[in-house]
Amino acid sequence: MGASYRGQADALPMSAEQVIAEARKAFFVMFAGLALVWGLQLVNYADHYALSRDYGVRSGDIGSLPDILVAPLLHWSWAHIESNSGPLFVFGFLAAYRGVARFLGLSLLVALTSGLAVWFFERGDADTVGASGLIFGYFGYVVVRGLFDRHLIDTLIGVVMAASFAYLLTVAVPGTPGVSWLAHLGGLIGGLAGAWLFRDRRPRAGAGTDSRQGPGPAARDKLQVRSDHPRADLHKELGELGLL
Repeated sequence: MGASYRGQADALPMSAEQVIAEARKAFFVMFAGLALVWGLQLVNYADHYALSRDYGVRSGDIGSLPDILVAPLLHWSWAHIESNSGPLFVFGFLAAYRGVARFLGLSLLVALTSGLAVWFFERGDADTVGASGLIFGYFGYVVVRGLFDRHLIDTLIGVVMAASFAYLLTVAVPGTPGVSWLAHLGGLIGGLAGAWLFRDRRPRAGAGTDSRQGPGPAARDKLQVRSDHPRADLHKELGELGLL
């Protein structure tokens, strides 16, 4: 029964306090991530981009397979990293604000799908680096996450992001010189898959009450927010918006 209880508890909607706490953690995680990327850029630049040459993903090269996890942190120029930094922070934060642990799993999945797309299908011996594969993965995740999680706010965010940044998809298809469209496409596929794999698992109908144990986890969660609770109105409004 213990395992069953935990499975249902994990599926409960997040409270307002949990959402705020996770958003705060997401901000600092993305800030730290950008600091790492820029720190590596300084080292890379000082060494004439030796890191990008040594740890870039090369198609068909078995030795470069582990570099799939490192290449997204490296860039080829200041213009390269500057163009990636803003979208990386924005889409990364939107992907992470509902759960940093889930976001880390998503990041690993996207890095793998983006890097493997390059490793299997890229032509030539170019070293592919850059965070754009992650950006496309986060973008795809943010656009469709609300549909899988059935959160109104996340669905609206996805619609706005899709409408505002649809032009990004033009560099996820062949034809843009000097751009690894395969890394972009692989990242996008990973983000879309991640939205389904890391979706909220809600309790099945009828699972809220156990005749032997009294109210189930979902029912107990509702009882915690009484009408005289100082944040009762906030919980109600956020719930109606699909945030809880």
